[in-house]
This record gives sequence, C-alpha cells and structure tokens, in this order.
Amino acid sequence: MDKLSKISRKDWIKAGVWSALYVAFVIWVAWGDWASLGWLAVLPVIVDAFTTKYINWGWWRKYKETNSGLYTLCSWIDAIVFALVAVYFINLYLFQNYQIPSSSLEKSLRVGDFLFVSKMDYGARVPNTPLSMPLMQHTFPAWLGGGQSYIAHPQWAYKRLAGWTSPQKGDIVVFNFPAGDTVCLKMQNPDYYTLCHYYGERAVKNRKDVFGKIVTRPVDRRENYVKRCVGAAGDSLRVVDNVVWTKGKNDSAWQIEPTHEGVQLNYLVYTDGHVLTRTYLDKIGISHDDQRILESGVYHFPLTKAMKESLAKNPHVTNIVVEPEQNGGDVYPLGQTGWTRDNYGAIYIPRKGETIRITEDNYPIYRRIAQAYEHQPMVVGDDYTFAMDYYWMMGDNRHNSADSRYWGFVPEDHIVGRPIFIWLSIEKDRPWFRGHIRWNRIGKRATR
Repeated sequence: MDKLSKISRKDWIKAGVWSALYVAFVIWVAWGDWASLGWLAVLPVIVDAFTTKYINWGWWRKYKETNSGLYTLCSWIDAIVFALVAVYFINLYLFQNYQIPSSSLEKSLRVGDFLFVSKMDYGARVPNTPLSMPLMQHTFPAWLGGGQSYIAHPQWAYKRLAGWTSPQKGDIVVFNFPAGDTVCLKMQNPDYYTLCHYYGERAVKNRKDVFGKIVTRPVDRRENYVKRCVGAAGDSLRVVDNVVWTKGKNDSAWQIEPTHEGVQLNYLVYTDGHVLTRTYLDKIGISHDDQRILESGVYHFPLTKAMKESLAKNPHVTNIVVEPEQNGGDVYPLGQTGWTRDNYGAIYIPRKGETIRITEDNYPIYRRIAQAYEHQPMVVGDDYTFAMDYYWMMGDNRHNSADSRYWGFVPEDHIVGRPIFIWLSIEKDRPWFRGHIRWNRIGKRATR
C-alpha cells in the first residue's frame, strides 16, 4: 500500500496509455485466434514497470555515482535492446524499408528508389521465424561474419492480421520470392529450379564449386521482390503479343488490362548512321545500363510509349521495331507448354476454396502449389481444393523482368506489403552534386 501511495498521477497516465496500446495490439494479433489472448498475462508487468516497480528493471542506475563503467555499459545495453525490440516490432507489423534493386519496374519505380512499405494495408503477417535479427532478411553482412541471420526453429504457421484490403489488379506489391525456398548460394540467378531444369538436379547438388552450397529458407526469409499485380485470385489471364488480357469468374469476355505509363518493351532502334549520344538518351529517359549499341546505327532500348514517340520524332531515327519473339521453354511451368514470354497462357489463377479437376494438361501448372505451398497431395483425375488465394505478378519492364511468367503464382502467405511512397532516390550513374539524389522523386507515391 505504501508503494501505491507514492505513485504519481503522471505515472498512472503512462501506465494507462502503454497498457491500452498493448491491449489493442494483442487483440489485433489474436483476432480469430483467441488463444493468443494469453499474451494479456504480460499486462501486469507493463503496469508494474510504470507504477509499483516490484520488478526493478533499472537496477543498474544506482551505480551512476559509484561505478561509472558499469553504469555506462548498462546504459548502452539498455538503449540497444530497446532499439532492437522497437525496430523488430515496427518492421514486422507496421512498415519496412525496401530498396529497388533491378529495373523490372522502370519507369514506375526506378533502381535506387527507397520505398516505405506498409504492412498494414494487406495485413501484417505473424512471422514464420520469430527469432531473427531486425533489418536483416536472411544473412548477416560480411563485416559481421556472414551466416544465417535467423534461427530456423521454432517456425509458426501462416497467419495474417486484419488489413484494409487485399492485393488488387494494378497494385505494386512487395512479396517473398516464391521460388526462393531453395537457393544455390553461388548462383542465385536464375533460380534453383531453373538451374535444375537446364543442368540437372544431380549436377546442381554435386557441383558446389560452380553452384555453391544449397540452402532452404522459410517463407518470410526468402528474397523480397516487387512487381505489379496483373491478375488476382479467381481471374484467368493470358498475354497476346505483349498485351495482358484478364477475365474474372463472372466476366463474359476477356478484357485488356490497363497499360500503366511505366510499361516498357524492348525495341530495336535504327538510325541513318547518326550517333545517339548519351546526353540525348539521358534526356529521353534511357538509363546508362539500358543504353546498348548492337552495331553501327542499330540500338537496343527498353522504351515506354512516351519514350518511343519521342525517339520517333528524331529525324535521324529511321525505324523502331519491337524485339522479336523469343523461343519458349524457359517460362513456367518449365518445358511443359508452347508458351513464351510475349504470348502466354491462358492460365487460371486459383482462389481459396475453389475446387478444380486435375488433368494431365493442368497438373504441371498447379503441381508446385500442392507440393511447395500447401503441402497436400494432388492426383491427376481427382478434384483439388485450393487452401490459399494466389496472384500473378509482372514487371512493367516486360522484356527485362523475371516474374510470374517464369516462376508462377505468388501465394497469399508470401505477400509482404504495399509500397506507399519513395523516401529517397539515388541515381548511381551521377556524381553527388550533379543529380546523384533524385530530389524530384522523394515523396512520390509508389502505389501505382
């Protein structure tokens, strides 16, 4: 009772605010799984930390005058632990930073863009591997010795907290790479399954000097990818001459998906011999990495519709033709269809609870869903009911994007979040005081 009488009104207010936040968080996490409300047992500890203080968390503060070394060490440990815990929960449940590593979404999102990715839009996932180092996806940096940055066990089952929406067609989405469950550490591009298709599984496993050690990763520790959702669960999709068509379950006809401003295709650009200078191409918007000269007067560029129209006005440009169709065989499912990068499908994108009959034709398409994502038997001639929603993701840079055409469906449990805005943008080809920071992109929306 003596301790209670010494508690100030300010301490009670702090205890009330933090307790309310904690209760709200537990209810959010436990929604639909009420056994998790057991975490409310921690509530008395939170109240005690601000009021009665039976647990003396700040025992080390009494050494401020008598043992400055111990006090300083404990101060640093206290600050670091608090920061790591705070970052851990913010990164898991609220938002995370993501850097665009490749040009698959140029010019919608550019290499060097840093994104603020919301976990709340689609609902944050409860982590599969809860014991991990914050801000490190799966590996410690070399200066920390490398190695796995998470403990593989325990692993929790998939659960997603309540969100505001689900991925919609047209959304830019961050997700874990579906084919990243198995990785060759020395050769990660193309993915493990494509390497096995071309070189054979035995060669990939035995030639560690070429392919490196083979590791497996749980869903939330696979590489983060960012693409545009062009097909949602329940849609049928096909690509005809680089144009995406979709048809919903209740639609009577196929519809062309809207073409976003950033959609690009590869083109061969012919000139009368005139040299297209780097300065001119920079103005058009063609990055240095994309400026390729095949031979005198022949160039190879990825172009948006606007960039193509701008080039066509150049009096020295004599012709612009789309890059010829590539041979098939390396699209999903590998070696099973006559589909190609530019002419793909039609394919049905599964929806949770949907039952289909498995045939010899569609078995190669859906086999990986049963084996790798849902871990259920799938037999030709039987019906199969899907346990999750799936999505079809493609890059806006259509001819320079490793996307669903090459590795298939994205399961709902792989969805990480939705990019909201660009908080920093770096142009690596330019010096610091001549455009290295792309100020005009900072604060720009990243959702479309």
